[in-house]
This record gives sequence, C-alpha cells and structure tokens, in this order.
Amino acid sequence: MREAILAIKSRYAEPMTLDELASSVFVSRYHFCRIFGKATGVTPGRYLAAVRMFEAKRLLLTTSLRVADIVCSVGYSSTGTFTTRFTSTVGLTPTQYRDPDVRALLVSMAPDLLRLPSSGTLRDAGVELASPAVHCGGTVVVAAELPPAVGPVQVLAGIYPQRIPQCAPVAYRYGEMAGRGWITIAGVPAGRWHVWAVAGQVNGPRQWLLSGRSASPVVVRPGQTTRAEVRFRELSPSDVPVALSLAPLRNRSLGVQAPRLVRAVARGDPTAVVFVPAMAARNAYCP
Repeated sequence: MREAILAIKSRYAEPMTLDELASSVFVSRYHFCRIFGKATGVTPGRYLAAVRMFEAKRLLLTTSLRVADIVCSVGYSSTGTFTTRFTSTVGLTPTQYRDPDVRALLVSMAPDLLRLPSSGTLRDAGVELASPAVHCGGTVVVAAELPPAVGPVQVLAGIYPQRIPQCAPVAYRYGEMAGRGWITIAGVPAGRWHVWAVAGQVNGPRQWLLSGRSASPVVVRPGQTTRAEVRFRELSPSDVPVALSLAPLRNRSLGVQAPRLVRAVARGDPTAVVFVPAMAARNAYCP
C-alpha cells in the first residue's frame, strides 16, 4: 500500500486510474479499495482529491502563479470545475484564499508545512478561542490523550463536515493541555460530524505538531452532549495532508464564510446534505 500512496502523492498532477493503482501493489481493484480504505480511512478517489486540494492551497499561499496555472499543476483540466469545487469545499474562492489573513491563520498538518496559529495570533485577528454556546446547539466532549512525554502544548480541537478537513470548523476550542484531558466544544450544530484536533508547540523557532481524529463520526442533537475520543500522534506516511484556515471565523469577514455541510438529522432525511452559511448553521435545525 505504501507504493500506491507514494504514487498518489508524487503523481497527483497526472491522470490516475483505480486499475493503475491496484496493479502497482499487485491486487484486484476490489481488494485494493478495501485495504486502502483500512489503511487511510478514505477511498483512493477521496485521497487523491484531498492531495490535489492541499497542493492547490499551498500554491495559492506560497506562489504568485495564476489560478489557471495552478489548475494544471494539480491535475485539473478545467479552471471552472476547479474553482467551483474549491469554493464549495473550502468556502472561499481561490482568489480570496490569497488574503494575507488566510495564511496567518493557517492550520496545516503535512511533512513540509506544519502550522498552528498561537492564541495571540487568533486574538489579534478577532478570532475567539472557543465557539460560543448557542440556542439549539449541542456539545461534544472530547477525551484527548497526548503521548506520555509531551506537554504542555497548545491544542485546537474542531468539528468538521468532512473526515479530511478542508474548511474552518463549525465549532472548536483552542487551549492548553498536557497528558490526558477533556475538551468541551460548545455550539455544535445538529448533524453528523468528524472530530479532528491538532496539538503542538507553536512558540519558538521550530514548530512541531501532532494530530488525532475520532475513529468514527459523531451525531449531535440539539441540547445534548456527545462524547468522542482522540489520541494524538505524529504524522505517518499514509496520512492525507491537511490545510485549512481559521480566517472565516474572524469577527471581520472576507466576504464569504466557510460552507457548512449539515446533515439533515432533524429534518427526517439521514441522507440529505445541504449547504448553509456559517451563522445560519448555528440555528439551522431549531424546532
């Protein structure tokens, strides 16, 4: 499986087929999808899409390349298709993503790009250190565990619509912890969400980060508390690179706020997924 993951990460700009990836590890398509999902937690297609999205974000933030050139560099053939997918997934257009505050408030977990803003940076940008409790929102209590020799460190625990976070969290908490602890995240909209957290040393000449995620999605209902568990660890070669910005959480706006993929639990349709604006998501399913 290592060979297939390496192929995706090194050749993401090229057309890739499932048959080609399966043949690289000498198994059938069916068996490849099964063992790939077990190793990474996502399908090969979602893994490739996430790597391409990460590389697009990196190029937008670190180069002056035109969007059209970036599109070709990350494996897309249409600027329109890329722009639509980027905006719907990230909540900002590619041009808006080049705002300086997006870079300043970047959270990234990748071998060549480790970022977590400090609490001071968040305050200076007008970002609160925790999402507020709201009417009809739920609460997620996360049992978090750091490796024995680590701590105290800064921790950002967030609630996201995707297993691989792409946009700002729908709810979050930023603070300090060591060893084991409980992280309470208030103001979580009703729905089916993923918990992803990052922890590390953010002050000083060198940043180092750990990350962790809930083993399965959490279902949140209004006025109720849901529990999740996260164990922090270092990056592994199979991890998908993650980059997201907390800029849409600022008191001042970029003009577009991050989308919220809210599962319509309270509407009686467990398969329906709708987009609602960030603030509207807070009360989207109040009775």
